Amino acid sequence: MAKSKRGYLNLGLPWLLNIILAIIPVTSWLLGGITRISRGHWFMGILQLLLIGEIIFFFVDLITVIIAKDLTIFA
Repeated sequence: MAKSKRGYLNLGLPWLLNIILAIIPVTSWLLGGITRISRGHWFMGILQLLLIGEIIFFFVDLITVIIAKDLTIFA
């Protein structure tokens, strides 16, 4: 397991597994919202879980996981 607590749910999952989770819309939606809430960004996490900003968050999460290996925007 990775040393740093990055990625979905702050579990420190491998980069490739985080990309796979970001590609699947259901896991991106659910795990992204939970991760944002657990990191203290309640408003953005609730917006994502209510499907209001799902399309935007889907692409943002996918790009940031590929580039930064972590959810960095609003998380």
